[in-house]
Amino acid sequence: MTSEILNSLLLAAYPVAAATPPASEDATYQMIKMAGFMAIMFFLFYLVLIRPQQKQQKELKKMLDALKVGDRVLLTCGFFGIVSQIKDKAVVVKIGENTKVEMLRSGIQQVLVDKEEKK
Repeated sequence: MTSEILNSLLLAAYPVAAATPPASEDATYQMIKMAGFMAIMFFLFYLVLIRPQQKQQKELKKMLDALKVGDRVLLTCGFFGIVSQIKDKAVVVKIGENTKVEMLRSGIQQVLVDKEEKK
């Protein structure tokens, strides 16, 4: 008798427990939802991270291909120099009065353009 009273009190206090459980969604529908969510996340990841990096690499390659003797450049180590010779995969950069350094093209961070050249 006390167990019946206890059960009725519990059911009155928690009406959610007395309700029948809702029908679960179809498993294939859940998988389709998850696949759609993953596709959207990959697309956003591509737009935010991958695409800008690819664009930056293309611009750097274009700049290095257009490199010519006499260009003033900034090297990745922080030195400024003038390109004195261009080889297949390397360049010779003059960084001082009597100092020339041979380095890979990838060591060039940017080509500096004087204001006079722009006009």
